[in-house]
Amino acid sequence: MAVRTIELDPPLDLAATLGILQRGFRDPTIKVGAGSVARASRTPSGAVGELLRQVGTRVEVEAWGPGSAWALEHAPPLLGSLDDAASFRPRHGLIAEIHRRLTGLRIPRTESVFEALVPTVLEQKVPGIQAWFSYRRLVEEAGEPAPGPLGLRLPPSAERLASLPSWTFHSLGVERRRADTLRRSALVARRIDETARLTPAEARRRLRTLPGIGAWSAAEVSLVALGDADAVSLGDYHLPHLVAWALAGKPRGSDELMLELLEPYRGHRGRVLRLLQLAGITAPRFGPRMPLRWIARS
Repeated sequence: MAVRTIELDPPLDLAATLGILQRGFRDPTIKVGAGSVARASRTPSGAVGELLRQVGTRVEVEAWGPGSAWALEHAPPLLGSLDDAASFRPRHGLIAEIHRRLTGLRIPRTESVFEALVPTVLEQKVPGIQAWFSYRRLVEEAGEPAPGPLGLRLPPSAERLASLPSWTFHSLGVERRRADTLRRSALVARRIDETARLTPAEARRRLRTLPGIGAWSAAEVSLVALGDADAVSLGDYHLPHLVAWALAGKPRGSDELMLELLEPYRGHRGRVLRLLQLAGITAPRFGPRMPLRWIARS
């Protein structure tokens, strides 16, 4: 076991900051508590199990496995040390109030681009609950126990994902389009992870050259893997309505209206979206919800 203590300068809300990494409450790769977060990851140096505990003005980090040294070295960016939260200036009363309540929110940077891409692809064009079910099953099927005593499982390796047959994805509720995107991406996982060296804008452009990866997926990955506080997920089913309702009082929105309303926050547009989501604000619903499609049962 390796240990590191990180002294905090600005306040930190550990659960709000790292909660974005959790894909549903039953995600077997991470456990988020009020003052602690346990997570499993694959670093460039190998697998790691990591426990981060907040104690007053510091965070104590324990790590197990061959990726321990890498995880400890990169713990500050994970906790948002590179996030320029101090330059954020709320211009709307609601945003100012949410920001006041969540002043410890930071945008984390995992630097694990391919690892963030896998659950993002599973979330393409399906309800979150369905995507989270598929991701949990995928981790249980193709991952392995993480190092250490945390009881977590590692996300599947790129090699394992690339070798999975179509019928395995079908049994997980993943149709051929998303399965093919995952397998193709797994074959170039090393090149995908190299985008962590680029600026977020350059990384998003590089990611969008991959078949099956559009603006929405690139922004979702950039937010968590690259700490991109300006990432805006265009093409989302809910976000345009959320922004239109919260910032303009309109129950329905569009990507164009969302960008217009977020423009004053350029540089922090992803932060605004995260604040609104954490506040639990939802636009009024009209008509049926997005239907669930359980292809694994067909």
